[in-house]
Amino acid sequence: MGKTQIEKVVQIPADAVRLGGSLVLPENVTSLVAFAHGSGSSRFSPRNTFVARQFNQAGIGTLLMDLLTEEEDARYATRFDIDLLTHRLLQVTAWLQAQVDTKNLTLGYFGASTGAAAALKAAATPGFPIGAVVSRGGRPDLAQQALLHVHAPTLLIVGGNDQTVLELNRAAFAQLPGEKELTIVPGATHLFEEPGTLEEVALLATQFFKKHLYQAPVC
Repeated sequence: MGKTQIEKVVQIPADAVRLGGSLVLPENVTSLVAFAHGSGSSRFSPRNTFVARQFNQAGIGTLLMDLLTEEEDARYATRFDIDLLTHRLLQVTAWLQAQVDTKNLTLGYFGASTGAAAALKAAATPGFPIGAVVSRGGRPDLAQQALLHVHAPTLLIVGGNDQTVLELNRAAFAQLPGEKELTIVPGATHLFEEPGTLEEVALLATQFFKKHLYQAPVC
């Protein structure tokens, strides 16, 4: 028997702009993952869209959104402004906490590339309880000192052939004080374009979020 789900295109107010997003809520959902994509990408990234579908099939809600407008993303410096990306992600999180459909859901972050740094900095911010963070080919090193304050369970997924990023992840991993895992996908490069590698990322992330975001229904 097929499951029904709610799918919405949303506009999220942030600063003086509105951020476009795609919200999917499976039937009987209890948790939701907000995606923070990497520089030069968008909420339509085929990689993140694929991973989001796997989450939805596992009963986890997803929000794919742009943290920058098209004009902002066209500026190289803005793409790598981790403080701005973090600020926007926190505004998106506050919006989710205020919506009727999502305010009672346990929240997690899935970050890729620079988006992973923003996700970790946001998770380190007091007053924003985040259940878990997953980084795909991320740059957690760009979160700098905020890493020392990330207490949400964190999974760093890196391609075995993405050597420079792997070393940066190992250094960042050593600084994380909470529950943490570093998983290397053999044969994968930065974008996980090799056959089966993105599927492995989706499986690892789904299992991690199901473990840490699960919330028993309120009777």
